[in-house]
Amino acid sequence: MGPNGAGKTTTIKMIAGLIRPDAGWVRVNDRDPHSDRHALAGIGAVLEGNRNLYWRLTPQENLEYFGVLRGLSTQTARRRSRDLIEQFDLVHKRRTPVQALSRGMQQKLAIAVALVHQPRLLLLDEPTLGLDVEASQHVKVLVRSIAQDGCAILLTTHQLNVAEELSDRVAIIQQGQIIAEATTRDLIRQFSGSSYAIEFEGELDVKRQRAIEAIGASVHPHEIHYTGSSEGLYDLLDLVKPLPLIQVKKDQADLTEIFLKLVKGDRG
Repeated sequence: MGPNGAGKTTTIKMIAGLIRPDAGWVRVNDRDPHSDRHALAGIGAVLEGNRNLYWRLTPQENLEYFGVLRGLSTQTARRRSRDLIEQFDLVHKRRTPVQALSRGMQQKLAIAVALVHQPRLLLLDEPTLGLDVEASQHVKVLVRSIAQDGCAILLTTHQLNVAEELSDRVAIIQQGQIIAEATTRDLIRQFSGSSYAIEFEGELDVKRQRAIEAIGASVHPHEIHYTGSSEGLYDLLDLVKPLPLIQVKKDQADLTEIFLKLVKGDRG
């Protein structure tokens, strides 16, 4: 993740072997994609925009063409294209020119083409950009499925809810430098508070209100705010019992909040 101009797409292109770094180096499975063609054999990429496919060819023709271009035999490329068309739910559009497909179908096909040679690393640059809600959801389902099949995925996105939903690990880049990198869970935990809001139905009597306040919580109509240890939280919940609980919600940061804090220089 990173603001416009941070270097996300440039990084993707360097890893894919499309542009050379001014300094430093790139390694994919301990190989340099700029000097070792075998390194590129293990990489698939979908760059942002609509330039990943030939628009006058059909999905089947695109898959077979790029499969052979990636070193597959014609027979293997044809078999892989059939499998991917079925996996990506494009059977009914397999003979339709790409230019007649919806933006969502074009994106699904672009990902399928990137996978035709069964790479170990898939690079996705803004894979849900410009898609409607339904098409975006389909792409997210595909990304999860591809990862579960054992393919590593490096994904850039401006849609931070997409990153939060899909990522195992997050790196935030600014002006070409990584300013934060951690597992998604650890990063969210680092920026989250220890406050809880307990929403309940019914009325608390005066005695229980005073006991709750003695723990350090504040009582409001149908809601209690508490900041403290988890042990104190359980004591508080015992005092609320047996009133019905609507929800117990922890003050938890999301990636949007974390991103904005970091790029503005506030490390919290």
